[in-house]
Amino acid sequence: MPVLVGTSGWQYKDWRGVLYPPREPQRLWLEEYARHFATVENNNAFYRLPTTDVFASWRERTPDGFVMAVKASRYLTHMKRLRDPDEPVQRLMGRAAGLGDRLGPVLLQLPSHFRADVRALDACLSRFPDPVRVAVELRHPSWWAAERELRAVLERHGSALCWADRGSRPVTPLWRTAPWGYVRFHGGLAEPPPSYGRQALKSWARRIADAWPDEEDVYVYFNNDPGGAAVVDAAKFARVAAALGRTVSRTPLPSGPGGTIHAP
Repeated sequence: MPVLVGTSGWQYKDWRGVLYPPREPQRLWLEEYARHFATVENNNAFYRLPTTDVFASWRERTPDGFVMAVKASRYLTHMKRLRDPDEPVQRLMGRAAGLGDRLGPVLLQLPSHFRADVRALDACLSRFPDPVRVAVELRHPSWWAAERELRAVLERHGSALCWADRGSRPVTPLWRTAPWGYVRFHGGLAEPPPSYGRQALKSWARRIADAWPDEEDVYVYFNNDPGGAAVVDAAKFARVAAALGRTVSRTPLPSGPGGTIHAP
């Protein structure tokens, strides 16, 4: 399977003229996005969990083979802090079922101030039904001190530790805890900010290639959306990864001296 490359969300007004034609109505942006990318990370569910019908409409508006990762509701991760996960997980998965075969991994991003609680994480992961893939983005450094217990829990559930980049460097350990991977790019150091430079992207492509064989799924999402940087960097990363011999999902073609995207 390929490295699936996309962005974290698609509804950004400053992507007009970068990915979206200037006169294209916003109601058609998902269709336009899906013409250029084979996957997206849906952040809407984090702020306000959509209805099953809304998830189903996204399925209908995207082509066969399109993959939508879903960021879990902040009610579960930030308000409940993983406590009493049964109802929140059941509600999330019940509504996301509207995506049908478009449903990709679920991302649990925990608050930056959430100290390690491996037992709570274990209990939460156990509530997700098979074969749902769950990636976990941990941000408080206390989690890394619990390496042995944490890795055991993630490996037992087949959950991927989300590899995260901020400032063109890893901010998480590069542990492989599942046969598949999940990587998020939050902002690089190149110009114009928050773009990534080619060398940073090449280093990440090599890390991925060293950790997973080409037949395993690795989901890669760019969260540096201002000014369309995520679109441009996703396209650049795909070319770098392909040059290293990786199979990569479709991405738009960079064009023009500024690295903008050709979007007819």
